[in-house]
Formats: sequence, structure tokens, C-alpha cells
Amino acid sequence: MAKDEHRFPCDQCGADYRFDPDNGTLTCDHCGHSKPVGSGPWGAATLRELNFDAAIADRLPDSEIEETRVLSCPNCAAQVEFDPNTHAAECPFCATPVVTDTGTNRHIKPKGVLPFALDERAAHKAMSNWLGRLWFAPNGLKVYARKGRKMQGIYVPYWTFDADTKTQYRGERGVVYYETHTVMRDGKRVQQQVAKVRWSPKSGRVARFFDDVLVLASTSLPKSYTDALEPWDLPALEPYQPEYLAGFRAEAYTVPLRDGYQQARGHMARVIERDVRFDIGGDRQRIHAVDTEVRDVTFKHILLPVWLAAYKYRGQTYRFVVNGRTGRVQGERPWSALKITIAVVLGLLVAAGIGYMMATGQQ
Repeated sequence: MAKDEHRFPCDQCGADYRFDPDNGTLTCDHCGHSKPVGSGPWGAATLRELNFDAAIADRLPDSEIEETRVLSCPNCAAQVEFDPNTHAAECPFCATPVVTDTGTNRHIKPKGVLPFALDERAAHKAMSNWLGRLWFAPNGLKVYARKGRKMQGIYVPYWTFDADTKTQYRGERGVVYYETHTVMRDGKRVQQQVAKVRWSPKSGRVARFFDDVLVLASTSLPKSYTDALEPWDLPALEPYQPEYLAGFRAEAYTVPLRDGYQQARGHMARVIERDVRFDIGGDRQRIHAVDTEVRDVTFKHILLPVWLAAYKYRGQTYRFVVNGRTGRVQGERPWSALKITIAVVLGLLVAAGIGYMMATGQQ
């Protein structure tokens, strides 16, 4: 699917529709005409899982594969879909001027999309409020960000994984008990309670079905940023329809499916360990062996909405991201050397004043 398929001409005037987060409709900014999403040929789309083993063996049907025209940023390696008619652009992730790539990217189609619920104005306000709470941020950056260019609406790629797991384990259950010992303290004999642990062998089975284990499929933003945007209301996922992308950009995934699954398995292993410890019980647990069978692995490629701002201020790039559903904000935490210096000086003056008052009070 090429980028121009994300452009939808207005039924009334021929200008481009855009997806309106406020109303959940396709809206024409030129004439104001709107229509519901799903009224086109994609209305019968369904949200369903794909077989992981088939995908790894390159046996997915051709209908699940698409080609998009993408720009690959030479600075942050982001791959973002662009209009083929665009010849020059700026990377929305790092503000690096780039020239669009004329190549295409072949990948697994998105199956689900979480539509934007906040418009650009609401996202910009959330970012400004977040910056306003950072006292040590440079005032110049705050003003520049508040009055700067509009934020970019980006659909960021994720993998989700489902799996059925059954785990056998061997370990030990520890029960804490106390013994009373007589010890010498300050020349006197005193009794002291000493904690001991009685261990006994324990083995068993635990089972868990994992639903929608979420893995970021992009490397263009620090994972700490995207993790801070969670939680995502995944039950509100809609079957993918390109109409949701009208007026927005979409990032192509750069984390391969196999690598994404390995990250998901790491998350599953941590949850299974917690289940095993709970099953062992007692006050403390030792785990000696864990054998997990993973079956019926399925996955989806989904798109989640992020408002993004990248500003170059005094030679440095600052990036801010806003959850397009909840308004949660994360980004580079800028520091003002002047404000820090003032705070240190004020702190020293206060400390000196307190010290002087204490000294004069003792005279």
C-alpha cells in the first residue's frame, strides 16, 4: 500500500479528508463535509490474529503483505511513510532535514489501529503543561516549544503476541521461624530472636494464557519514552482501515517479528516466574528448574497513536511524545545551567543564614 492510498478526496469538493479525533470521522478542512470511517471498501475489515510459525517460515498469504514508500532518516534510522509527491522533508523524530527515499518497504500489513482521540491542540497543551512543571528547563525552550511548529501525528508500530503456556517447575519453599538465643550486650545477657528458614522441596505446574503482550516494533524513539506512555487501551483497537491514517503519518516497523517475539518471551518468563513463586508459597522461594511449553503463538502488527514534537534549540534536539489517547507526556528533560546555578547559590545562602542564626543564638 503506497502512501497516496492514505489520501481520501472529499466527496463534495475533492480536497483531502483527514481523520478527526474529536468526532471519529473523516472531515474535509476545506468545505467542512464529514463522513463516518468505514463507509468505504474497508468497512468489512476484521481484527484477527496471524499464525507466528507461518510468518517465520515466510508462509503468510500475499494478502497479508504490503509495500509502502518510506523515508529512512540517516540520523535516527526512523522509517516513516511519505507522500510519493514529496521530494524533501524533515524527520519528525529528530528534526533532521532529509531527502525522501524512492524505494519501497515490504512488510506485514497492520491488523489493528488505535485511532487518535486527542487532536493536535490538546496534545500541544499537554506538552506545554508538562514543560511548565519542569522548573529547571530553559525558559527559551519552553517559549519556543509552546509557540513553535505544530506537532506531528504519528502511528507507531507495535507487535502483540498471544500464547498458551504450561510450565513445570522444581524448587523449594522456605518457612521463616524464630529461635531465641542469649547474647551479651553492654555486659549483660539478653535474649534475642534470630530468624531461621526451614526449606522443603516443592514441585508443580502452572499455566497461563498470554493475551496481547505488547512489544515496540520501532527503534527511532527510546523505549523509556514509549514505556512511559503506557497504558494503552488495547480493548479499543479497531480493525485496520487506511482511513484512520488520513492526515497522519505511519512509521514502518524496524524490529523484525522474530526479535519482537524474543522480547515478548522475556516478558512471559518474568510473569511465569512470579506465578511459580506464588505457587511454591511460603515466606521465601527458591527456583531450581523451569520448563515451559509454549503453544499456539499468534501475533498482530498494530499501530498506536503518538503526537511527536522534535525541536532544535541552541544546536541540540529535544523530543517530546504524547499518548494520542490519554495525553500522557514524556521526553528529553532539558536543564538550564543558569537556573541550576541560581538554585545552588540560593541554597548556599540559606544554609549560611541558618548557620549564622544558630551561631549567634548560642552566644
